[in-house]
Amino acid sequence: MAHRGPPLSGLLALITFALMATTVHAELSYSFPEEMKRGYVIGNIAKDLGLDVTTLSARKARLVSEEDRKQCCDLNLRTGEFIVADRVDREELCLEKLTCLLRLDLMLETPLELHRVTFQIQDINDNSPIFPKDSIKLEISENADKGARFRVNEAHDVDVGQNSVTGYTLEKNSHFVLSVNPNKDGGKNIELVLDKELDREQQQDVTLVISAFDSGTPPLSGIVAIHVTVLDANDNAPVFSQEVYKASLPENAPLNSVVVKVSATDADQGLNGEVSYEFSRISSKARKIFSLDSITGEIKVIGTVDFEDEQKYEMRIEGKDGFGLSTDARVVIEITDLNDNAPTIVLQSLNNHIPEDVSPGTEVGIIHVQDRDSDKNRQVRCSIQENVPFKLIPSIKNYYSLVTTGVLDRELVSEYNFTVIANDAGSPPLSSAKTVRLSVADVNDNAPVFDKLSYTAQVAENNKPGSSVCSVKASDPDWRQNGTIMYSLSTGEVNGVPMSQLLSINADTGVIHAGRAFDYEHYKSFKVCVIARDSGSPPLSSNVTVNVLIRDENDNPPQILYPTPQGSALMTELVPKTVLVGSLISKIIAVDADSGQNAWLSYEIIKSSDPGLFTIGVHSGEIRMQRDISEKDGMKQNLIVSVRDNGQPTLSATCALNVIISDNLAEIPEINDRYAESDSKLTYYLIIALVSVSTFFLTFVIVTVAVRFCRRAKPTLLFDGAVAIPSAYFPPNYADVDGTGTLRSGYNYDTYMTTGSHTSDFKFVTSYNDGTMTIPSSTLTSKKSPTSAVDHSELFHDPEMPAQV
Repeated sequence: MAHRGPPLSGLLALITFALMATTVHAELSYSFPEEMKRGYVIGNIAKDLGLDVTTLSARKARLVSEEDRKQCCDLNLRTGEFIVADRVDREELCLEKLTCLLRLDLMLETPLELHRVTFQIQDINDNSPIFPKDSIKLEISENADKGARFRVNEAHDVDVGQNSVTGYTLEKNSHFVLSVNPNKDGGKNIELVLDKELDREQQQDVTLVISAFDSGTPPLSGIVAIHVTVLDANDNAPVFSQEVYKASLPENAPLNSVVVKVSATDADQGLNGEVSYEFSRISSKARKIFSLDSITGEIKVIGTVDFEDEQKYEMRIEGKDGFGLSTDARVVIEITDLNDNAPTIVLQSLNNHIPEDVSPGTEVGIIHVQDRDSDKNRQVRCSIQENVPFKLIPSIKNYYSLVTTGVLDRELVSEYNFTVIANDAGSPPLSSAKTVRLSVADVNDNAPVFDKLSYTAQVAENNKPGSSVCSVKASDPDWRQNGTIMYSLSTGEVNGVPMSQLLSINADTGVIHAGRAFDYEHYKSFKVCVIARDSGSPPLSSNVTVNVLIRDENDNPPQILYPTPQGSALMTELVPKTVLVGSLISKIIAVDADSGQNAWLSYEIIKSSDPGLFTIGVHSGEIRMQRDISEKDGMKQNLIVSVRDNGQPTLSATCALNVIISDNLAEIPEINDRYAESDSKLTYYLIIALVSVSTFFLTFVIVTVAVRFCRRAKPTLLFDGAVAIPSAYFPPNYADVDGTGTLRSGYNYDTYMTTGSHTSDFKFVTSYNDGTMTIPSSTLTSKKSPTSAVDHSELFHDPEMPAQV
């Protein structure tokens, strides 16, 4: 059952607790009987200190002892109760001390608190009184007078109080009675008193039994048998030179060292004056350390003397003459301390994994330094030997707090091994060392870093879906999941197509794969942002730009824009017979959707009615007169032109062109018939045109505004009379981008015609624009179609009017 002492001591403990608020140092006392079973509840420290039971576990509460003794008591962290941890023998712990106290420290961490707890071990009557000897021999002279006293060594009971020896009895006999009186040192003076004279002739030996008992529950007792031999008179007992012998013995004294010498004299002569010595009272521990010479009275060292084990020994020496008279003296041996114990370094609490982001001054461990020596021999100074970002700050008693002094970086130093040195103040000083190993725990404080500032990848068009485009690589110096990198692509669109459909990336390796086959004509290049994110908490990331360049392949054949094939009809060019050599007759206009050399076009006449009459520019596509027209040349010439690109493999396209050689349109029956049909329908067309203009006037205004925002070049060819010159057709994807296209934006031609009927003559002149591709004289095209009927006299009312195509 717990015991906290009188109210005054409790008040003093509370005052001490209030004054030491930083250490919360309180002193509590409990008492419990010895020899209790394991698990016996001594008291509840949580209730006594007003603490929550969960606080004990959270703050790592434990009992700490500075003495090198086995742990007899323990703390149950679940209930806050002190319990008996092992067998407690009061006599083994405290020997013959009246009060047996076991002092421990209750330590709590974060913050550090120490509470002094004193356990008083109550004695139980578990030891019987024991006499120094099982039997005593006395030789008493037969002439001893009535009332003669004969001393008997008292019994010893290692228990204390009422459990120790409280009385003696003598078995009933005819000659002696027992006298028990207290002596000066608190013991009992036991004497056999002769009540009736002895008669050696009647009885030579007398046997007596003395019992010693205690007052415990239940009471225990011990006996000694006394054998009395009746002799002649011996009337003087030995006398010691001093009542108490005191000696000082340094610990670790060598064996056989003489500690003290006792001496006693006897006034008798002969055997009655010869004194012998023996221990009348000595503890079992002291008996293993000291010996007594029965003749000389020298006490010598026979065992190891350790100040930390016992500081003082007390014993009684009996001096006895040859015929049984004796006396005793007390010997007190004090052990002096030597600096023979090096300090002991105990790591009470150590955080082996320190986060690298802890601030300087953070406590990471508690170190307790112990020294079993006394006085200045146990004064210890503790320090760290290496140059590390840690230091020791003295705390309570011999406790030191291990705190950080600088910023930790696991990527620079992941582990610290340093030595803690403890030196005492003895002479000579002793020291000890303890290696401390601390690991720095990783914190996600580094974002992934790519090995390049940007990446460029080239991919041939028409690639296979899923093929590798390029690989990105990022590194993260953090550890484990903080350094595990996952790759991903940012969201976005290219020409309206989500990035996820164009590319994909392996989240683990960083390899980028194509999601589809690329077409250079749609995607010449685009950029994608790659994100590298670690797996820390919170995650950190970085990104890099990957420039994807599509390499053009020759996968598009040339496309001829003029002459435009429409159904089965062929384009017809009208050339006067008087045309000069080198004059521009027509021009083949072609484009190639590819780029670079894949779009370099060359032109060749592969078939002609008269191979020597016309020539074509290899790179310009311009058809010119190679010689003068003769009478033998046919009126109708057929040309087949091939257009080839410069790619590998080469792709080509062909077109057919009719050339009519004539100075008078009337000579051509096909054209005259077409004009007549056109005249007959002219009035009908004019009515329709008038109604259309009135009906769609508003539409025309809207279209006009729209055209201003969508200006696209549509070259127009002029027609003479019923000869229709169709506009060139430009597919919307054949745009001249950065000078890589094959079709120039415009061509300018000057056309001079005579006014009049459909039989008017015309001539070709040179172009006036040097910056564009030119045709020396106006080219009229005719298509074999009976649907065209327009009055050419209205179209060519001004013979000097220029036309742009």
